Amino acid sequence: MDMAKLRARLLGVLVSLTGLLAATGGYPVTAAALPDSLWFDARAWSALTVRDGRLTDGLGREVVLRGYNVSGETKLEENGGLPFASVADARRSAAALRTLGGGNTVRFLLSWAHAEPARGRTDTAYLAAVTDQMRPFLDAGIRVLPDFHQDLYSRHLFDEGSWYTGDGAPQWAVDAGNYPAESCGICLFWGQNITQNQAVTKASYDFWHNAYGVQDAFLATARQTMAYLAQHLTDDEFAGVMGFDPYNEPYAGAYDSGQTSRTWERNVLLPFYERFRARMDAAGWQDKPAFVEPNLFWNANISSQKQEGGLLDAGTLGSRYVFNTHFYDQKAISGILMWGKAGDGQYAGDFATVRDRAAALGTAAVVSEFGHPLSGSVSDKAPTVVKAMYQALDSRLPGASWWNDPAASGPVLSGTQWQWDLYSGRHHEAMNGNPDKVLTSGDAWNGEDLSAVALDDSGSPELRQDARLLDRLYPSATAGTTLAFTYEDRSRDGSTTLTWNPVPSSLPDVAQLMGSGQYGLLVWRSDGSAAPTELHLPASFPAASTTVVSDLGTAAGLPAYTGSNPIAVADEPGGAGGKRLLLTAAGPTGVHYALVTNGATAPSTSLLSAARTELSAWAAKEIS
Repeated sequence: MDMAKLRARLLGVLVSLTGLLAATGGYPVTAAALPDSLWFDARAWSALTVRDGRLTDGLGREVVLRGYNVSGETKLEENGGLPFASVADARRSAAALRTLGGGNTVRFLLSWAHAEPARGRTDTAYLAAVTDQMRPFLDAGIRVLPDFHQDLYSRHLFDEGSWYTGDGAPQWAVDAGNYPAESCGICLFWGQNITQNQAVTKASYDFWHNAYGVQDAFLATARQTMAYLAQHLTDDEFAGVMGFDPYNEPYAGAYDSGQTSRTWERNVLLPFYERFRARMDAAGWQDKPAFVEPNLFWNANISSQKQEGGLLDAGTLGSRYVFNTHFYDQKAISGILMWGKAGDGQYAGDFATVRDRAAALGTAAVVSEFGHPLSGSVSDKAPTVVKAMYQALDSRLPGASWWNDPAASGPVLSGTQWQWDLYSGRHHEAMNGNPDKVLTSGDAWNGEDLSAVALDDSGSPELRQDARLLDRLYPSATAGTTLAFTYEDRSRDGSTTLTWNPVPSSLPDVAQLMGSGQYGLLVWRSDGSAAPTELHLPASFPAASTTVVSDLGTAAGLPAYTGSNPIAVADEPGGAGGKRLLLTAAGPTGVHYALVTNGATAPSTSLLSAARTELSAWAAKEIS
């Protein structure tokens, strides 16, 4: 056993002992795996599992994962199928994602083509580079979900003169099939290739039917990749790798005679996931869930594209799987099928369907891709579309009805926005190897432009979307069960402030306290743990000007966490500079609430008391 792994195991024993002491009232100061860690953090980081349909950490707290995909750069060739040109760029990206983007999670894209450039030969140099670029995120306290990514099966289906490109499978896998020359016909969007381009549909069909042994080869490479990561990350680092996304946006390519999208999921896709799960177990990932995606079109919001699915015949997936899906508003992206902007509750129904499918499957849900173009003819919709998507992740209710029925809010969904690409607008990608077609703008991939971040002229990361929208208040870890949550970010559409969740007139003191500021409200049932409930505090919530009104007490300005104060602030683990609100409700279980706002300016004791009285009465009435 190497010294790093030995130290990690000794630390685990120490943390277990200190957690026991804290639970009995003591508060020892201990070493921690990550900078800025508190006594409970190492144990919390030690695991991510599914329990009672929710994601939970090593302390059993309910976890919400929020972050971004890192990144579409993997789909390009300019950096050899890696998310970054260097480890330094990965480190810079991780720090910015934590402090500017408010993320605690990344979906980390990998390339099969680069992992297995020749049949049966794993490129360990590529895997070493992947591991080195993954490590800065883990060091920053960001959980990582690796994803073997593909779109349109492979770029090797396309030639230098093609209008489109793909990513995923290696050249040898394409050569094995002798596929027809690619052609999408009259296609306005690259995604139409999925169903209209015979080269893509035939290659996809062959993968799912293991023609030429390509699926066997993929699974063997996946196992070797997972084994490599398990062996070359320390135990502490590997604990932050939360599972694996086996295959991005699966689609049959074509259905056999008599087959439907639903029977394809049951008879083809689910057996593939079982095979992948077996490779995870063999590679030492037996304690980590597989984040499995249903048929790509199961939740399309254009009726002509929608296909029955959502793993309807999977039974109970349980703790070894997570229901992992994507959502884009294709109507809004089309520029034709949705006029105007998104509004309050626009996607409440779509995301409620995600919650309901996960509940039926007996597991948790993650929306691992969502977003909207930031340039082009429909980019004016992005501020409202993305706000409505985050709203739907936070709660299954529109803002207009949240206060009147918070018990129906549902679990807070985890999600990773597409995407976080440092090189946005600064690429140098020879499309399909064509030196006369070098792409530099946007994502440099099929005309897309969705990155929430870019580098300024000095090389520093800066947001391309409103920070109020992206750096959000959310319950990253709840010691118990979340009963209701809402966040009014007051993000902007141009010069217009979007307020979709106004405080009702029945709570005048609460409304006065908030003013025109941002606010969030969490209601949870505690489990009696000594470990606190945590909310990520956006940069717009500095400790000195953040107000909390809770049944646990009130605070106008947040004190530093000492272990004895029920409302406090602390740094997030990882040393990137992010902040978190800590709410400790140790002792008997019960229902608690906490209102968090940056709108109050030196609130009086009487106003804080009046707001607390209103909220207590509201919670007693609305939450059983």
